[in-house]
This record gives sequence, structure tokens and C-alpha cells, in this order.
Amino acid sequence: MIDQVGAGGMGSVWRAYDERTDRLVAVKVLGQHSAALLARFVREQAVRVRHPHVVAPIGWAAEDDLVVLAMDLVTGGSVADLLREHGPLPTGYVAVLVEQLLLGLAAVHGAGLVHRDVKPANLLLEATGTGVPHLRLADFGVAAPIADRRFTTVPGAIGTDGYMAPEQARGAAPDPAQDLYAVGRVALQLISGESPSRQGPIPSHPLRPLLERLLVPDPQQRLASADAALSLLRRLAIAPAPGPPVPDRLGEPEVRRTSSLADVDWAGWGAVVVLVSVIVASLGILLAVLR
Repeated sequence: MIDQVGAGGMGSVWRAYDERTDRLVAVKVLGQHSAALLARFVREQAVRVRHPHVVAPIGWAAEDDLVVLAMDLVTGGSVADLLREHGPLPTGYVAVLVEQLLLGLAAVHGAGLVHRDVKPANLLLEATGTGVPHLRLADFGVAAPIADRRFTTVPGAIGTDGYMAPEQARGAAPDPAQDLYAVGRVALQLISGESPSRQGPIPSHPLRPLLERLLVPDPQQRLASADAALSLLRRLAIAPAPGPPVPDRLGEPEVRRTSSLADVDWAGWGAVVVLVSVIVASLGILLAVLR
């Protein structure tokens, strides 16, 4: 573990060095945990979705009460950061982000999972600078198998207010249509700059045909899959457009763990050896005098 780069409801997030793969990773450290929080952690570490637009765990470890979860390190912050700093985003830029989010969700749903917490803070960005943005869906702490009713036995809705589909807020079994509703809320926030609690009717906008099919209260009338939403989005033929740059928000780590013999401070160790030799020789002389 090198330096702390974030914090959340489950604990802290650190930049760490993976000695097995010789690369930097992100490590989520579980904080003070109840049985429910530990169950959420176990659920997240079980996710193994490999896709360019998904950030899923790549390993975990536990010792006594310390539990850690490792995943790819994504250094560009989140879509929530972009909204906070820039407000509404250009239409073509939003279309690129929404397309990438739907590609990630298609992989997640294809693996038999529902994310259940799609929101700007969970949409991470690679540090692409002024290039094309690269979104990655993260945080699978409340993900659940599709239509698995075991996760609806606890009273109350699971998700984030404003982004949950109406049926999800009522405690319905996990279903991909719930994630698609959240995509609609996120997309509306990207074009309006308003959080769900402040959003009004869908405005006249190039993305309106998609939003109208995603934000239908009745899940039976909503688009049936992420692939269907992708098809509709692509039929709208919205040209990509430049938007705010995505900087590296972490910078270079201040400390890096030694990973090879080439990184060893041989001069320092040489000085230690010389010092130890002097001490041993002095003790030998002292013992000879005492005899």
C-alpha cells in the first residue's frame, strides 16, 4: 500500500503495488464492518466481469479483521467530478459516455448480474486528457444475480435515491431494466446538469428518444436490454464532440515498493555491512584485552 486516494461508505481506497503483476492497482480497505457490510464486500469480490468499460475486483486478501479488495487503478476521477466542475456536457460527449456505460452494462447483465447502483460517482474515468473519454462502471457492492429474491428479504430499497427505478424502490427482485432506468437518470443529469431530485420533464434534445424509452415508470414498457438501448442510441447518429479534458487526478505516487534487485539501495546496505564489521572487530579487540 502506497498512499490513500479516496474514501467511501465501505472504507478507504489506496494506491498499491502488486508484486505479482509488477503494476499499480487500487485497493479498497474495509473499515469498521458489521455483518451486513462484510456481506456486501463478499458479494463484490465475487464479481469477475472482464470488460474495457467495467472495473471489477481482481483479487482479495484478509488477515484478522483487515480485509482488502484489489482492482484496476483508474486515475481520472469520476463522472461526478466532471459534472461538479463543468456542469452540463456537450451532446456528442454525453453520447460517447452513455454508449460506453451501456457496453459495460451489457457485459454485466450478460454475466447474470444487476449492478443496482448506477450513478455518476460509480462511473470512473481513465485519464485520457483531451482525448476521447473512457468510462468504466465500478462499485459492485450491492450487485445481485438477476431475479435473485434472496436479496429482497431485508426491508427497504437497495440503491441510491433518485437513480432507482420505481419498482426497485418498492423492493422488486433485481432486473436489468432497473439499471437501464438509472442510465436514463444519469444521461438526463449529464445534459441538464441537474441531479435527479431537481430534474424536470425530458427536454427537447437529440437524446430525447432514448431517454423516453429508459425513463418509463413501467418496466414492461422500458427498453428490454442494454443491447436494445445501444441500438437505439446508435440509430440517433449523434456525432462525437469534444468536451472537458480528463486529467490524471492522482499524479505520481510518492513512494513505490521495491520490486526487483535492481531497486535495492546497495550503497546503503554496504554502509550497514561496514558498520557491523567495525562493531564486530571492536568487540573482538575488547574481549582480547579483557583476557
